[in-house]
Amino acid sequence: MTTIPLPTEEMTADDFFRVLRTLRERLPEPQALDPRLTMGRLAHVDVNFVHASVNAVSASEGVQKALGRTPENLRGEVNDSVNWNAVADELRAMLKAVTSANTVRKRRIGLTAMQTFQICQQLARDPANATLASHIQEMKRLNRFGRKRARKTEPTPPEPVKTP
Repeated sequence: MTTIPLPTEEMTADDFFRVLRTLRERLPEPQALDPRLTMGRLAHVDVNFVHASVNAVSASEGVQKALGRTPENLRGEVNDSVNWNAVADELRAMLKAVTSANTVRKRRIGLTAMQTFQICQQLARDPANATLASHIQEMKRLNRFGRKRARKTEPTPPEPVKTP
């Protein structure tokens, strides 16, 4: 098996993306299942039931012939499933870590932007900083935090029709 070269220093988002794309392209694809069997709860059969069925396959060559599967083959597939569940768990944890880190970045950026706005407003009081006025106007136009939302007016109910 070939290895994927990883940077020795902290990875950038682009580095990480390339590694993930390479890994995804190398994922093994399981043999397709009959489309009629893809619906329902087959992927959620109790693990103890699965082990009991593997033991039944081990006990009978007739069952092995009927299935076209060996106990070793079934045990290998069960082990693969467990191992890939661990991979899925790790990927979920990685996604949570990346999402959390990006939220921190976005909050830090937002704080800096709001501080910039406040500082610009303060500095613009001095005529020497008149060039900031157009920037302040643009930030005011784009700022969703400082603007009051227009209230939706409720439609007035129609007056009842009077019959003579």
